[in-house]
Amino acid sequence: MEQTFLSQLLATLKTFTFKDFIDVTIIALLLFYLLRLFRQSRVGQLIKGFLILLAVYGVSYLFQLTMLKYILNSIFTYWAIIFIVVFQPELRLGLERLGRSNKRLRSFVSSTVQNPEDQIYRALSDVADTCAVFSKSKTGALIVFERETPLGEIADSGTVLNSDVSPALLGNIFFNKAPLHDGACIIREGKIHAAGCILPLSDNLNISQDLGTRHRAAIGMSEVSDAVVVVVSEETGSISVALNGMLTRDFKRDDLYNRLVELIIVGDNNNASGMFATLFNKRKEKKNEKE
Repeated sequence: MEQTFLSQLLATLKTFTFKDFIDVTIIALLLFYLLRLFRQSRVGQLIKGFLILLAVYGVSYLFQLTMLKYILNSIFTYWAIIFIVVFQPELRLGLERLGRSNKRLRSFVSSTVQNPEDQIYRALSDVADTCAVFSKSKTGALIVFERETPLGEIADSGTVLNSDVSPALLGNIFFNKAPLHDGACIIREGKIHAAGCILPLSDNLNISQDLGTRHRAAIGMSEVSDAVVVVVSEETGSISVALNGMLTRDFKRDDLYNRLVELIIVGDNNNASGMFATLFNKRKEKKNEKE
């Protein structure tokens, strides 16, 4: 069997031409580009949902669940149209990126941080300190912590900074006469990835009428992703945290820091992202060793 495989492989290589090499290279580049696009947006999660739907269809076919099979079969009949409608924003974004060859795609945060654990803790502390100052001065702010859901398309709506978190930089970003102060600031892996970003507003009609655009944007962002969003009210100075479409209000500095550590590093309901959970466990192990 091995000899048959080797003989087939050698026969294929003999007929492999330079034209075939160009063909394979172009396909590989396209696949790489698509995978990178999926990684930086919510397309990957939508594809997972489609695969789950496909698995349910397989189960309905296997056990002859007539009604379920009929409904899913009707959906898959028009899968091409559904795909275009569902992925229309991502497809448009991908074509725009392909057309302009935007160099900003290369500026996303890499894994070159020497001490990521310390950087993340320091970022959370700096954000808590800054929000406390903003609360006293009634400076409006909108800060998004990226978790499992990639926010690449949201970041593209603003200005990519890729800078360390500091109260001074956050103060400059949200200064009421600064160009980026009306948008959101996205923090990825302990760094300010982008600022001046436009967030989706919530369509929830039950939101309190005394909440402004910032709070609706914070809730809207938490509805379409697993991001943790911190918002400081410009009218009252109140600090709030949005998560999973719910808004918790009136945080103080220490309460905010502890909540951010719980959500960003420890993980909400023990559902931490892999990197942050690993960092937190290492930190605990180091403390235990010292003790």
